[in-house]
Amino acid sequence: MNAADTQEIKNLLLRTDDQYRQLAEEHHHLDDRLHQLSESHYLSNNEHLEEVTLKKRKLALKDRMEEIARGYSHPHDDGPS
Repeated sequence: MNAADTQEIKNLLLRTDDQYRQLAEEHHHLDDRLHQLSESHYLSNNEHLEEVTLKKRKLALKDRMEEIARGYSHPHDDGPS
């Protein structure tokens, strides 16, 4: 599957799959907060911990979204060959 196909599947899932859309929205909110933190010249210990935690959560969300997209693009790969 090429990048255009992958993007088309993601766009379709954003329109049709509530779980995927919720994950994408949360991913976007985390990205916004990380951007805010990155604009600070100095991060407190709590902010640094928040940054690390947000990055891990964001990565977990991305992994789950990719898993959903793969499942959608390969619906017949579940059974034995």
